[in-house]
Amino acid sequence: MKPRSETRRPSFFWVLAGLVLPILNLAVKYRFHHRERMPQTGALVLAPNHYSEIDPLVIGAATWKLGRAPRFLAKASLFKNPVLGWFLRTSGQIPVERAGSKSHAALRAAEELVEKGRVVIVYPEGSLTRDPDLWPMRGKTGAVRIALERDIPIVPIAHWGTQALMPRYGKKVSLFPRKTIDVIVGDPLDLSAYRGKPLDQATLLKATGELMDAIAALLAEVRYEQAPAERWDPAAHGQKETGRLEE
Repeated sequence: MKPRSETRRPSFFWVLAGLVLPILNLAVKYRFHHRERMPQTGALVLAPNHYSEIDPLVIGAATWKLGRAPRFLAKASLFKNPVLGWFLRTSGQIPVERAGSKSHAALRAAEELVEKGRVVIVYPEGSLTRDPDLWPMRGKTGAVRIALERDIPIVPIAHWGTQALMPRYGKKVSLFPRKTIDVIVGDPLDLSAYRGKPLDQATLLKATGELMDAIAALLAEVRYEQAPAERWDPAAHGQKETGRLEE
């Protein structure tokens, strides 16, 4: 018997979908590419590009429309809001501290979801891209580490059009006219060369580089442009990797 989609099993996500999707559907039309590549069962890490602060809402809704319940690694500060924090905790989102010992606790919490066969969405860039043309920048190793430690697929995904809904570092959402957002799902990243090997920093960085290249290639496909040959490195341009970037 074919297993029932996560979106058809009663859960708190039904409440969230009922609240969010009607409003979002008024403002956004999704155009999916290769939606058949999204695994419908089993644990996986979903790794999207990130260039607008409204991306989690856009990708969360897209993941739901693709048949999976989205669970994110979210900034710990968001959980301090009484209402938003309650929604985040109830729906199984994972607070992430930027630094210190608690940052490792987030990875452990994500791995617990993986053990239950869930989808964990991890932004490998860690923050909004610093690339001036909104291409993916250099990635961090958390997404790849979870996939390799738990021996599960990591699926790159890219989207384009969110900047019309809310520009990078923008403070207002433009609901009308309705925006088209392209979402393209990639094949699971081939990590066979790294599985079973010690997960030292060099290995994780190399695998993460391949992940970011895959995301950039997907984005190039929906942008109809050539992606830069190398990912933007904030350090090489004298930029901090967290916080707002003055433009």
